[in-house]
Amino acid sequence: MRPRSLVPILYILFLLLPIYWLVAMSFKTTNEILGGFSLFPQEFTLDNYTAIFTDPSWYWGYINSIIYVSLNTVISLAAALPAAYAFSRYRFIGDKHLFFWLLTNRMAPAAVFALPFFQLYSSVGLFDTHLAVALAHCLFNIPLAVWILEGFMSGVPKELDETAYVDGYSFPRFFITIFIPAIKAGVGVAAFFCFMFSWVELLLAKTLTAVEAKPIAATMTRTASSAGYELGLLAAAGVLTIIPGAIVIYFVRNYIAKGFALGRV
Repeated sequence: MRPRSLVPILYILFLLLPIYWLVAMSFKTTNEILGGFSLFPQEFTLDNYTAIFTDPSWYWGYINSIIYVSLNTVISLAAALPAAYAFSRYRFIGDKHLFFWLLTNRMAPAAVFALPFFQLYSSVGLFDTHLAVALAHCLFNIPLAVWILEGFMSGVPKELDETAYVDGYSFPRFFITIFIPAIKAGVGVAAFFCFMFSWVELLLAKTLTAVEAKPIAATMTRTASSAGYELGLLAAAGVLTIIPGAIVIYFVRNYIAKGFALGRV
């Protein structure tokens, strides 16, 4: 094996090590985890996964998270697509300043908006709903989606728009049937990042929910007790939180590659 190819292999193994360790821990008991170091489970058990799939508070945490993350992704893309088109095709007073201001929203920490969102949603009856978390995450994901999509749209020649209008296309028909397929790589990249940011965000999701829409990240705090953490159960829950992200990556993997090559990601 060439030394030049050995470096990336070692790097990949280094990145996969925490994931392997998490998976191995999920098949161990807490006593075995705390008892000593072992590369493989000495007492292989499925009790941790059984506890998650048989306890409604656990599996509903995953369902709640998937619901508000999917809802946020759809809302973010629906709002970002026309906004990005406007920034890429038109010039208006303050357009560059507005574009930069959108991006600064992504730079603000979620803790800054937790209390305002909590008070607002409590007063209008949105507290502890999937829509509340989805809308809160839009504050960060829509600017990011606009920024990504604008880069792809600017790479599409304006002659495409003009040709479609000459052929008698209305704007909605042109935008949906011609323009969006032309930037499908950008849509895939934007959808991926919206999904990922919403999936891993904890502070707003935990603050704006209580019971009905409680996310899995908040449910995982239940593993703490007076006797310590249920490490095996926590590891199994961690493994299951990786799966939705892996599925999303699988379906948009080709678009992500094009996005890194062509877009502003």
